[in-house]
Amino acid sequence: MKFLDLAKVYIRSGAGGGGCVSFRREKYIEFGGPDGGDGGGGGTVWAEAVDGLNTLIDFRYQQHFFAKNGQPGMGKQRTGKDGDDIVLRVPVGTEILDEDQETVIADMTELGQRVELARGGNGGWGNLHFKSSTNQAPRRSNPGQDGVERTLWLRLKLIADVGLLGLPNAGKSTFLAATSNARPKIADYPFTTLHPNLGVVGVDNTEFVVADIPGLIEGAHEGRGIGDRFLGHVERCAVLLHLVDGTSETIADDYRTIITELEAYGGELAEKPRITVLNKVDALDEEQTATAKKELENACSGEVMLMSGVAKTNTTEVLRALRAEIDDDRIRQKPAEEATPWQP
Repeated sequence: MKFLDLAKVYIRSGAGGGGCVSFRREKYIEFGGPDGGDGGGGGTVWAEAVDGLNTLIDFRYQQHFFAKNGQPGMGKQRTGKDGDDIVLRVPVGTEILDEDQETVIADMTELGQRVELARGGNGGWGNLHFKSSTNQAPRRSNPGQDGVERTLWLRLKLIADVGLLGLPNAGKSTFLAATSNARPKIADYPFTTLHPNLGVVGVDNTEFVVADIPGLIEGAHEGRGIGDRFLGHVERCAVLLHLVDGTSETIADDYRTIITELEAYGGELAEKPRITVLNKVDALDEEQTATAKKELENACSGEVMLMSGVAKTNTTEVLRALRAEIDDDRIRQKPAEEATPWQP
């Protein structure tokens, strides 16, 4: 299955059916009066977050979604049939944007969440509604309301606990493969990863989800390389894991390149908690490792962890550090009324 995280769709709700002008005419029934029924309501277009989907590829092959129109009313006070609704089934984590790609209509972050995108038109009244003491034979009815037609964008932002950051070939996919059952493509050339990958990792009898995105390069926010559009998949993460290649000759510059791209991307991404890791230490001796670690600590002005994804050195310690940050984030996100009261 191909990965697709951005799709354009055209939707239209159903129009309401028109009301009916009819009079009761039966043998031996005098002055039967009006009996025109109302038109049926048009179908509504909905979006629903469902399980089992992690891509928008279905919307590449079908972009138009039109709900059914309501049927017109009929005589003998018969109301027309309502038009059938139509439901867009989207993965959890999908943002629904207006045509300008900026206005957020809905953010589908919970399984089973259902949002109305275009309401169907109301059915028109039949002439039975217009009967009165002064107008006992009305010959008017209302037409049904038109449906709503609009163009929308669907943008998928994968829901994960940890997001992997780094330059191409920093070892992100190797780390994901070493700590989970995910099998991303791994090779010795840049941009091996062309679309995000998800993996479920476990440590100390707990599990969380890690998202691996294609590597960033300098100028990614201007469209260089694959660009920064995949950064949206780590916006929802609780913590970012920044991997730096320990065999690089420009460790400090490599670190600053990623930080610059995060800041250029905007939002709160640059403010998220980050764990910085010097990767590929299995290819360095002790002196080279100490020098590289010192250089990276000076660049990030914080603590640096050492790891080797290939040799699985210190991967458990890194996972525990990530798990601690995830727990802290969940405590911060927990509503105040649900927080456990302090006990003296």
